Amino acid sequence: MKPLRIALTKGRLENDTVALLEKIGYDCSAVKNKGRKLILPLGDNMEVVLAKAADVITYVEHGVCDLGVVGKDTIMEHGSSFYEVLDLGFGKCRFALAAPKGCDFWNGYSSRTIATKYPNVARNYFAKKAMDVQVIKIEGSVELAPLLGLSDAIVDIVETGTTLKENGLEVIDTVQNISARMIVNAASLKLRKKEIEELVERMENALKEEKNG
Repeated sequence: MKPLRIALTKGRLENDTVALLEKIGYDCSAVKNKGRKLILPLGDNMEVVLAKAADVITYVEHGVCDLGVVGKDTIMEHGSSFYEVLDLGFGKCRFALAAPKGCDFWNGYSSRTIATKYPNVARNYFAKKAMDVQVIKIEGSVELAPLLGLSDAIVDIVETGTTLKENGLEVIDTVQNISARMIVNAASLKLRKKEIEELVERMENALKEEKNG
């Protein structure tokens, strides 16, 4: 049978996942010394594909990868047809609504304008609050939008909040806490259920051990 194929989000999530895979006994030397290779062996029964976050979801949804590791932020913005099977607990941050300090965002009758790199996340959040907002997608530094008068507030990923403070913004609500998640292709979960469940269980046990110190 062909190896299980797992797509990892490049960068920090890749490093944290590789450390976890090593902990449960996988030889990750090919991934650590990858050079320019794009598909890398992980022992005899698994292959790793390194990709950008949104592409991890695409590969898993289309079944070219059986599993993927990706942030909850990317799942909320791009994801739909796959199973989310495990919260890996690393890559923690949060989606937050932030506005200029002292701004009374919630009161008044006028429609609010929100700048964000994550329009689906923003729309879903305000739909739950039954608020009428205009969402503007920004590719770069989203903190600029309120400073330039383009938006009343922003929805963005916040880790420390330092960038917000330096630009006169403050968090007024947490939209969602974020961490890395393991996702699985729906067909793969049926066809290779035993292999996938065993891998997920081993990872889950290793995470519990780590947590309990």
